[in-house]
Amino acid sequence: MVLTLYELGLGMIVLLLGLSMGMLLMYIHFKQKIPEVRQDAIDRSRANLGGQFAEQLAPYFPDFPYSPTELRWLGKPIDYVVFKGMDTNALQEIVFLEIKSGTSQLNEHQRQVKRLIEEQKVKWDTYRVDKKVTEIIKAKDF
Repeated sequence: MVLTLYELGLGMIVLLLGLSMGMLLMYIHFKQKIPEVRQDAIDRSRANLGGQFAEQLAPYFPDFPYSPTELRWLGKPIDYVVFKGMDTNALQEIVFLEIKSGTSQLNEHQRQVKRLIEEQKVKWDTYRVDKKVTEIIKAKDF
């Protein structure tokens, strides 16, 4: 079947009109969605900032169960390590502490850390820098 130039031109016009209408409908749809998407982003950002604010202030709340001076901030994946008893120079325990606010839940890494601690897969290690490295640094007078 051979199309005439007229039929080909008409087909192109119909195709372009269809594409234009589709693009117009997409534009209208997304233009209506933009305020909703922006508000969702603002709400999420506020919730995130509120959570971070709560993490930093929580150690100073009256019902906080640990001494703020015995906390050391890690940030990720766990908020704090608590060295309970450090104030009295008599360490009693080490606590990995995650602070949550609202309905937030542990993320995957935090759940894994919790599981490893519960399974007692925690150890102590010491890394000693080679003496030659410290001698080189001392010699260079940094």
